[in-house]
Amino acid sequence: MKSYGYLLAIGLLWGSQFIFMHQALEAFPPMVVAASRALCGFITLVIVCRVLGLRSSKFNWPVYMSIALLDATLPFILVAWGQQYVDSAVAAVTMGTIPFMTLLLAPLVIKSERISLWGMVSVALGFVGIVVLFAPQLASASSLLWPILAILFGAACFALGMLMIKRFANEAPLLVARNILACAAIQLIALSLVTQDFSAITPTPGPVLSLLTLGVFCTGLVYFLFMALIQLSGPTFASFSNYLVPLFGMILGALWLNEQISHTTLLALVIILGSVALNQWANQREQKRLSALAASC
Repeated sequence: MKSYGYLLAIGLLWGSQFIFMHQALEAFPPMVVAASRALCGFITLVIVCRVLGLRSSKFNWPVYMSIALLDATLPFILVAWGQQYVDSAVAAVTMGTIPFMTLLLAPLVIKSERISLWGMVSVALGFVGIVVLFAPQLASASSLLWPILAILFGAACFALGMLMIKRFANEAPLLVARNILACAAIQLIALSLVTQDFSAITPTPGPVLSLLTLGVFCTGLVYFLFMALIQLSGPTFASFSNYLVPLFGMILGALWLNEQISHTTLLALVIILGSVALNQWANQREQKRLSALAASC
């Protein structure tokens, strides 16, 4: 039951990020939202690591900086910018493409990785889901196409960054997450200082609270829960959160922001979640085959 509690909490927190981002963008520009999110998440993980007594043995700045650019900096900026123009439900479904983006990009980053036949089918199914999601914008040449593409590119960057994290397999996952957010905060704060006119920002209590919630809970705390769930039940079980994030994002957008969920968005959600399910089934099938092969040797 503890594992399922963690899973639901992760899905709820990551799914609700689109709600709080939508509200934070009412008073803050995307770059400031991204920088504040990374900084608050980093501070949260510093506190958690101190409480747990975790310390880094070394800090490879160049590598962490490059991973942070892909895993946090670019996604935070692109998703925040895109959400100025699209509903949180559309943003959530678009970010739900991360699992099959990871599958598609894995062979480019990890030499030993190959896409199986079923993996290729799941990637194809995922792209069908994207086409369905984009269909109304493509049909009407809508200006919403570019924001959705920006969020999709952010998802691809995040997937690529997650693959690069594998080189830190011997480091405590929570420390890796803390270090990545530290580098992302440095990058985003530097960009904000160069590009933003802070005198034009007029914060109000609601957006400020949403910004803090986004950073502390939907970035810092959720990283901690995700790493704890991996240690408790393994990465396969933790990956089931991929089903819950877009689902919670869509439901909360409808309930909290009174967003109207279109038939194409709902159909895209079903197709994309189907591609994730097929991908995970194929991975489990391959792992069982390799385990049986190893046992017979």
